[in-house]
Amino acid sequence: LSEAFQKVGGTVHQAEDEIAAVNFAIGSSYAGKCAITITSGPGYSLKQEALGLAVMAEIPLVVVNVQRGGPSTGQPTKMEQGDLLATCFGSHGDAPKVVLAASDIEECFYSMITARKIAESFNMVVVVLTDANLATAQQPFPRPEFSDSWLGPPVDQSALPEGSKPYDWDARTGLAQRFIPGQAGGTHCLTGLAHDRMSRVAYDPDINQDGIRARSLKLAALQKTLRPPTVHGPKEGDLLVIGWGSTRGGIEEAVDRVGATGHKVASIHLRFLQPMASGLKEIMNRYKKVMTIEVSWCDDLADEIIDNDNRRYSNLALLLRARFLIDIDCWCEVKGQPIKPGTIERTILNKLQEV
Repeated sequence: LSEAFQKVGGTVHQAEDEIAAVNFAIGSSYAGKCAITITSGPGYSLKQEALGLAVMAEIPLVVVNVQRGGPSTGQPTKMEQGDLLATCFGSHGDAPKVVLAASDIEECFYSMITARKIAESFNMVVVVLTDANLATAQQPFPRPEFSDSWLGPPVDQSALPEGSKPYDWDARTGLAQRFIPGQAGGTHCLTGLAHDRMSRVAYDPDINQDGIRARSLKLAALQKTLRPPTVHGPKEGDLLVIGWGSTRGGIEEAVDRVGATGHKVASIHLRFLQPMASGLKEIMNRYKKVMTIEVSWCDDLADEIIDNDNRRYSNLALLLRARFLIDIDCWCEVKGQPIKPGTIERTILNKLQEV
């Protein structure tokens, strides 16, 4: 990776620890450079406070979290999907971040382009979730044809009008112009404290609320640009299976097998997990049952002590239930390895018996 970066004028820095790494990346981005920091679950936990700084100061940053078995040391060389909720909500306070997940090696490549564009267009932290399975896998895909559009427009360092505000939040979208250190007319004090539109530390209740509102609106502004996921299988039917990340291949193969026997089963795979694309609820409402299949834990109602009042749901299922107020079921297998299509097929057939 270091050699590849150097060929295009980039630099790879091996920091002394996770906290130093994310702060190096934040500083690079603040100075106007494209910056990324790559880690796994435990490292992501250590980066949380610094990510809150990037959110508060509205500094573009791309973070890759290669998920592995947890908690604690867990299974360092095995895969899991247990970091979704921590990625969306891990920071203290309200710290909106964009979260997307890659489903295969090709999508890992193109997700980096997407993440950079979003981070720099919206001045946000963008987290790309992969896992140990994708990190160690190999997959052929067509050699990409390089395009200048991948890089986005150059950072605007032209002189700013006198009195320009570094946080002049747009009333509708929450967006503000990105200031670069040394930019004429852009002198201000950067802070992780609550601040007004001039970046002055402020404890005024209304100013604090204005800042939180603006940072939240940026997620909504991005969401308006997202297209609904593609449905794999019939557009309506008995069961819709929802997945994310590297489970895509196994889920779609299982759906095809079950569909070949005459069952009306389909699947969708979510790339954007925060914000979620428009149209999801309309898709789910076209099926009698909806369930997620994930490599993150959910309780089994077959266990004697588990009921609907104390059951813990998988990460994505919990998010979907909270957002769309739909009775979404879930099934998991957390063995540190990809779920086999045959296992998913049996799970789908069992769920169809409830329809």
